[in-house]
Amino acid sequence: MDLFFYFLIAIAIVAVIIVKMALVIIPQSETKIIERLGRYHATLKPGINLIIPFIDKAKNVVVLKYGRYVYSNNIDLREQVYDFPKQNVITKDNIQMEINALLYFQIMDPFKATYEINNLPNAIEKLTQTTLRNIIGELELDETLTSRDTINTKLRAVLDDATDKWGVKVNRVELQDITPPSSVLNAMEKQMQAERNKRAQILTSEGEKAAEILASEGEKTATINRAEAAKQQAILTAEGEAQARIRKAEAEAQAIALITEAVGKSSNPANYLLAQKYIQMLEQLAQGDKTKTVYLPYEATNLMGSIGGIKDLFKSE
Repeated sequence: MDLFFYFLIAIAIVAVIIVKMALVIIPQSETKIIERLGRYHATLKPGINLIIPFIDKAKNVVVLKYGRYVYSNNIDLREQVYDFPKQNVITKDNIQMEINALLYFQIMDPFKATYEINNLPNAIEKLTQTTLRNIIGELELDETLTSRDTINTKLRAVLDDATDKWGVKVNRVELQDITPPSSVLNAMEKQMQAERNKRAQILTSEGEKAAEILASEGEKTATINRAEAAKQQAILTAEGEAQARIRKAEAEAQAIALITEAVGKSSNPANYLLAQKYIQMLEQLAQGDKTKTVYLPYEATNLMGSIGGIKDLFKSE
């Protein structure tokens, strides 16, 4: 009886082990490749799957885990990130530099990823390195430093086309670091400093030029304004002098009219005015302190005659 009881317990244990081996639970976003007697049988889906123990076996594939290549029978279908170590590349102008790339890819077909390539992570890494060398070799240093988007686009296109056979979709490629040699960095720093100094000098000269232009324009405007003011002043002065002469002439005309009315039409009023001018001149000559002798012109006799005529005229009246 005891032997039979132990036999039943052994059968139960074996049954539990067989059932456990037959039931395969697959997490979401993962899968397994099942081989039956060494031949591909099925790709398990997430959830509970039944297999035949000892006949069906999960295929081991190489995966990158914690920076190392390890074998595992679980295939991750999520997007994965490979951070490749820095590698040396040479540009078109023979400048050696180090570049570190990030690769985002996703396994779309587990069958191809298992049977079309032996070591998928290593194959993607080597393909990325060689493709990156080829792309950088077509660019000069300045283009390499300023064309990251172009490099990423070209690299992604090449990798996506090459890995399609492996059932892999390359979503993005990013250049993480581009490190030129220290000598090139020093030369670039000096070039940038020289460029900054050049821009500073250009801006300073442009500022001085603008200031001189503004100053000259201000001086020009001031000169024009002064000339315009002088012009207006001259015009006003000339107009004033003209008005004064007109007023003086009108006053003289009125004086002549009054003299003519006083002396009568028989006498010439011009003689009276001329005599008056002579008298004023004689008064000015006599006022000098150093004047000892006064010379009278011959025409003075006519002046005296004119005065006498005026005198006689007033007496007759």
